[in-house]
Amino acid sequence: MMMGGSTRLAGVMGWPVAHSRSPKLHGFWLERYRIDGAYLPLAVRPEGLEAALRGLSAMGFSGCNLTIPHKEAALNLVGEVSPRAARIGAVNTVIVTEGGTLRGDNSDGFGFIENLREQAPRFDAASGAAMVLGAGGAARAVCVALMAAGAPEIRLLNRTMPRAEMLGKTLGPVVTALPWAGRHAALEDARLVVNTTSLGMAGQPALDLDLALLPAPAVVNDLVYSPLDTALLVAARRRGNIAVDGLGMLLHQARPGFAAWFGVEPEVTAELRAFVAAE
Repeated sequence: MMMGGSTRLAGVMGWPVAHSRSPKLHGFWLERYRIDGAYLPLAVRPEGLEAALRGLSAMGFSGCNLTIPHKEAALNLVGEVSPRAARIGAVNTVIVTEGGTLRGDNSDGFGFIENLREQAPRFDAASGAAMVLGAGGAARAVCVALMAAGAPEIRLLNRTMPRAEMLGKTLGPVVTALPWAGRHAALEDARLVVNTTSLGMAGQPALDLDLALLPAPAVVNDLVYSPLDTALLVAARRRGNIAVDGLGMLLHQARPGFAAWFGVEPEVTAELRAFVAAE
């Protein structure tokens, strides 16, 4: 990769950051669209985040993505915050405006909805209850996106009940926190199930969820993408439910940032999915 004075720069800040697939993803698009640009992994310690963000404009960066552990801290470090980032309570995309202001956005909910539209095009969030497992940042983004899409009821279950209750209280009456022990029963008449926890991820404990009460037309979405075909998705597919993997959310959430930094609206294709999924 040759870089010159006109090369557009972006990257991803995290600590650690070596695990991120974002450089691979954005690198694919840069090559596909023949853009003079570079997307770099930026290892930034938590105590250095403010200085790193302030330095984006001075170094000629168009912006950056943020990953663990920087998403929430960035809310108070950017000059402008989009409504959806404020609602989710985290920033995953930073755009440097022409005037040098840092604008914070969050595309996680966008990526979640776009992935559902791609892999389950007939799904309608307004058609019934959704059950969301987990109460972290990803769960919050999913709940906010579902509410914006018209979900009438969201059942939120987390292994730590107080955290689910706190998130439910923050988001409003559409979201109801339920005990983890009631997760099997909470599937009854649900139209969507979303696992936002690390359960089922490679190297993590399995997700214990009996799908017996889940209606056949329901969609099952696992945000875990390593492995791509989780035990939850295998079980859902076996009983006739539509199974949606988590890789698409990663790919689609990257679109708004890439468009803002490099001036091209990128497409999520089968070739891209295969490229990013390959270890």
